[in-house]
Amino acid sequence: MPAPVTAAEIREVNTRYHDAAATGYDSKWGIDFGPVGQGQVLSKLRKALGRPPERFERALEIGAGTGYFSLNLLQAGVIGAATCTDISPGMLEVLQRNAQELGLEVETLAGDAERLDSPDASFDLVLGHAVLHHVPDLGRALAELHRVLRPGGCIAFAGEPSRYGDRLAALPKRGALALAPLWRGALRAAPHPDQVRGNGAAGDHGLEPLVDVHAFGATDLRRLARAAGFAEVRVTGEELLASWFGWANRTLEATARPDDVPWAWRVYAHRGYLLLQQVDRRLLEGRLPAELFYNLMLSARKPPQRRAAAIAS
Repeated sequence: MPAPVTAAEIREVNTRYHDAAATGYDSKWGIDFGPVGQGQVLSKLRKALGRPPERFERALEIGAGTGYFSLNLLQAGVIGAATCTDISPGMLEVLQRNAQELGLEVETLAGDAERLDSPDASFDLVLGHAVLHHVPDLGRALAELHRVLRPGGCIAFAGEPSRYGDRLAALPKRGALALAPLWRGALRAAPHPDQVRGNGAAGDHGLEPLVDVHAFGATDLRRLARAAGFAEVRVTGEELLASWFGWANRTLEATARPDDVPWAWRVYAHRGYLLLQQVDRRLLEGRLPAELFYNLMLSARKPPQRRAAAIAS
């Protein structure tokens, strides 16, 4: 399929791909809803905001997927009530199952970030993880986030690919593809069936290369957020070594039949990724320019209403 060029095509491809990916999404990305997952999400929110997060009574998550951020934040007590939106009904079905298993209640709404079905000034926090780079018209989406946010409320987004970091991540991917036959031989893993057929990936799963429509510079995100009316705009970088390690391992795993990848390998890959996250956090983040990291994080605040305006209303 050719790369989508119109906003409608981008939305359609994202819906199809994420519906197809929903069932195996949590296992593919090692998503955890226990203490490890809560620690990861709280760390990301803290880094995005630049401070320990206060309690937010009502939160809206954009592109919520299977609930990684909202469900962990509900369990941690950082948010009181969560509304989760996603363009993919399949993702929201899995999110609801995850919420039921955890004994949590969430509201889910299918739709895209450019047209939110929520009243003005409804939420104290609007957040998302790895979602803005899927949105065709980011300026329009940020204006919608500003509309549904209460005065003084915050936005916080993590996991957005930086333009330079995305190019750097291509290096471990290419290296992993070159080493994949040797890696599969060492693990006695058969090639992935889709590779044997020569089609890379079958059906809607093969749309993954088409769903990412943006990679950002820090200046881009600051400009777009300010144009939407936000203040206190903050853009920082996250993950350098961890992203190289993670992309290399995911690329290797994608070349093998899933059932042939040993559990011991998956444990090594996951624990290694978590360890390198800590190295990035302690040694590199905050010391290197944001653009060098694979992920950018954005936070901002909707200015409070001025006293005169409040009196007039």
